[in-house]
Amino acid sequence: MSGNRRKAFLVSAALVGGAMLMTACQDTATDTDAAQGSSSATPAGDAATPSGSSTTGSGQGTGKGSDATGEGSEDGAGSGADTGNGEREPVQQSCGANDISWSTRSESQAGGYILIIAKANSGITCILPAALPTVAFGSDGTQAGPAEQAVGEQITLSGSTAAYAGVNPKSTGGNGGKELDSIIVGVGDDDPNPVSLPVGTITVEDPIVTNWHTDPTDAVPSS
Repeated sequence: MSGNRRKAFLVSAALVGGAMLMTACQDTATDTDAAQGSSSATPAGDAATPSGSSTTGSGQGTGKGSDATGEGSEDGAGSGADTGNGEREPVQQSCGANDISWSTRSESQAGGYILIIAKANSGITCILPAALPTVAFGSDGTQAGPAEQAVGEQITLSGSTAAYAGVNPKSTGGNGGKELDSIIVGVGDDDPNPVSLPVGTITVEDPIVTNWHTDPTDAVPSS
């Protein structure tokens, strides 16, 4: 290769290499700029997102709080049973055994029986249903049967109002039965919290129980 041709080849190679280098540098710069643009945009977006979320959360919280307040007011004003004249009366809850303060005492009438006394706990107003009290005895759960033919009336317990039921633990003659010292009382068979009440030593055989009464003299069981 002659000197001129060699010189022209080197110049040409240098020009091509320079162009490639410039192109590579431009590509690198473009990629770097794009990466920097993407990197700088991301924090801005992230910074904007919490701000937007915070604003949205604040707005939703206020709206929901307002809605809850409104619903509470409407529910409070409209709760209860409809009396038919555009007014509502509060709906009272049924009594459970854990709503009641219980006590017992022994009575000598009708051959002897146990008087169960039920009062609502402080601050409670509840209704004893017009049904036979659930009274059971012993580990085998011997249950008292009805001492009355008809079902009584429901009783609202509140404050000093008391309900009374009489239990005859042994409605049969003779010397049979088992001796126990407590009874289990619940408000209906489905009461989840029946209570055990001490009654002293008693003989149990075919026990019977009256309905609930507001007058203790009406709660005398007779076989």
